[in-house]
Amino acid sequence: LDGRDVFVTASVGIVLATDSEQRPEDLLRDADAAMYQAKERGKARYELFDEVMRVRVARRLETESGLHRAIERGEFALLYQPEIELNTGRVIGVEALVSWQHASRGLVGPSEFIPIAEETGLIVPIGSWVLEQACRQGAAWRKRVGPTAPFMMSVNLSARQLLQPGLAEFVHETLEQTGLAPHDLVLEVTESVLIEDADHATSVLEELRAVGVQVSIDDFGTGYASLTYLRRLPVDILKVDQTFVRGIADGGDDAGIVETIVQLGERLGLKVIAEGVEEEAQASWLKRLGCRYAQGYYFSVPVTADELERKLLAPGDVSGAQSQYRLDI
Repeated sequence: LDGRDVFVTASVGIVLATDSEQRPEDLLRDADAAMYQAKERGKARYELFDEVMRVRVARRLETESGLHRAIERGEFALLYQPEIELNTGRVIGVEALVSWQHASRGLVGPSEFIPIAEETGLIVPIGSWVLEQACRQGAAWRKRVGPTAPFMMSVNLSARQLLQPGLAEFVHETLEQTGLAPHDLVLEVTESVLIEDADHATSVLEELRAVGVQVSIDDFGTGYASLTYLRRLPVDILKVDQTFVRGIADGGDDAGIVETIVQLGERLGLKVIAEGVEEEAQASWLKRLGCRYAQGYYFSVPVTADELERKLLAPGDVSGAQSQYRLDI
């Protein structure tokens, strides 16, 4: 092409026509599903459609249809998980997590529907709703804590949302409408999303920073971002992925990785928050390694705004955490 050699590979989905009454469109649908399975498993390979995949496709179609209805009916709800300053036990902010109040299945966690919402583009209206609701709640909590207390409302941004034109303008309008100060909002983007198209991501993040919001890299350490990318990206916070926190109490490689990330963050002037803290030993190790902030089930599971406020009023009621961790925002 234009004098250059281009090397291409193919991901192939195969379906066997075992029934003479099968419709061509059904065969194409199944072959398409197998092809996407091939892409998910590394690309440049083939996958044969089978019954397990058929069940998966049927469940995916059911979930996709349900998401359309959920948007129309307003079936989504936000849960909040506190972010803790380890040395003082103070809550410095919360992360907003979306859940789906399904009519028949009950509470559906984000891991079940967010990937499908991402693939279908439904994550855009869902994400817009999450941002608006989280900012409104954050503004209410900011009034409660006063203007000088540390408080952040963290909201996840998907890859699809980063590609949406006018994202910075939408964020600015949402902040204006809800009354949340820009610096109180933290927009979280996963490391893998950032390095897929670092130039575009940098441009969008710079626009968001111009609005005044903070930017966080989520799941840091899993996407293999180079130091060059990290230095270029306009970010304020690194969130250490829970896979490293899980084994930190053993004092092995995971502890060394976390310590390195903490030191890196300090050198770059970034706040470092460890995710997925589930045990007291992990919290103790994080303090020993110099990590100042953390979140996880040890302090609190994700809860509704009302439940979180009840815990704020009764700090000793925090699930799993010791009394020194005060949810006193």
